[in-house]
Amino acid sequence: MTETRPAVLVTGGAKRIGAAITRAFAAAGWHVVIHHGSSRQEAEALAVSLPSAEAVQCDLADGDAAAAMVGMLAGRLADWRALVNCAAVFEPDAVTALDTETNRRAMQINSRTPARMAQSYLAQARAQGGRRVIQLTDQKLANPNPDFFSYTMSKHAVAATIPMLAMGAAGPDDRVYALAPGAILASHDQDEAETEVSHRMNLLCRKTGADEVADAALFLAQGHLASGQTIYIDSGQHLLAQPRDVIYLARAERAR
Repeated sequence: MTETRPAVLVTGGAKRIGAAITRAFAAAGWHVVIHHGSSRQEAEALAVSLPSAEAVQCDLADGDAAAAMVGMLAGRLADWRALVNCAAVFEPDAVTALDTETNRRAMQINSRTPARMAQSYLAQARAQGGRRVIQLTDQKLANPNPDFFSYTMSKHAVAATIPMLAMGAAGPDDRVYALAPGAILASHDQDEAETEVSHRMNLLCRKTGADEVADAALFLAQGHLASGQTIYIDSGQHLLAQPRDVIYLARAERAR
């Protein structure tokens, strides 16, 4: 099946937004390589449910292992058209007191490893009509706040690699993109009631669906936009100026 279908690797592709992206590519006729760290059961179950898919394991805290995984896949995927780096850690630390371990994990998993994977992919993968790198970032790039300090730092770091990779590592038919979601699914320690409030704190006052992020990833994989572009999928949240993460804004609103 992989010989007749374009292939995509989705990191963190077994759960949450990653799973939505996996399903969207599968429905569009792609062979999906579902990366997981510790979610083996979910990844394998999802792979079995799709027309053409497989699961691969790698700890993204190990940049060497991640680069080796890319090299392994490049050696056997005949038409590897897209790499979607979706996996990330989202852990709190304060703008007044950076937590060293939180920062180390965030910078490694959210920025250094995705950058290395993109470099390895663009150096080794074969694809018809060009290759696509899609790095998931965050609407916090345009609408920063002091919360989740190391997470936000890491997303700014990986976003900075997008134009550099587009200029210096991609071929003329390749594209390198950023996909920046807003608040999509319940995160950190949110309950469902808080999620309902916080996820409507955007210009359209509506919840943005994981399926919308997945559709955007599939659109970017077609290469219609110039390399180096960022698409925001957040119902306009990035156009606001929010003093705190919406988790805490919603919590404060409920406490009034």
